[in-house]
Amino acid sequence: MGRKSTIARLPADVKTYIEGKLAEGKLTLAELLDDLRARFPAHDQAGDLPSRSAVHRYGQKLERRLSAIRASTEAAKLIQAQAGDNDDARSEALTALVQTELFEAILSLQEADDPDADPADRVAMLSSAAKNIATLTRSSVGLKKFQSEVRDRAQAAAASVEKIAKSGGLSGEAAEQIRREILGIAG
Repeated sequence: MGRKSTIARLPADVKTYIEGKLAEGKLTLAELLDDLRARFPAHDQAGDLPSRSAVHRYGQKLERRLSAIRASTEAAKLIQAQAGDNDDARSEALTALVQTELFEAILSLQEADDPDADPADRVAMLSSAAKNIATLTRSSVGLKKFQSEVRDRAQAAAASVEKIAKSGGLSGEAAEQIRREILGIAG
């Protein structure tokens, strides 16, 4: 394995500053490097600041991550806007979206041949992903159980109301209409 990038080896405050400036996207690489030299002169004198190409490579990685986050956020907003919540469809869709993203991230991690990657970091990321997948799976199972219970209660309530309606003198058609309303079935 190769060594860590110069940005990964910087103190947290400098790295965070670089990430913030890259995320803003207001400065060119040359302007960012000038800004870093002015803001962190001690690191500049020690030769710790990254090169233009290192900042560029790091910026590309950061942009890929930010793009993925933006895409997931937009997808979640679309799901929320389009999905009704009768069966907690949003949670189901969001869980599926996160599961898909985690799966793709694990595949990418397995395929990655990053010379800057530390094997211990890779193990930690996989461990964290496994923990998150287990949490998602429990959430998905809980959601399915909730949906099943809601369906069962609605069917029981519909059957009960239909029985009461018929015994109260309502026509079979009226009782059926009430049952359909309770179950949310289009007439």
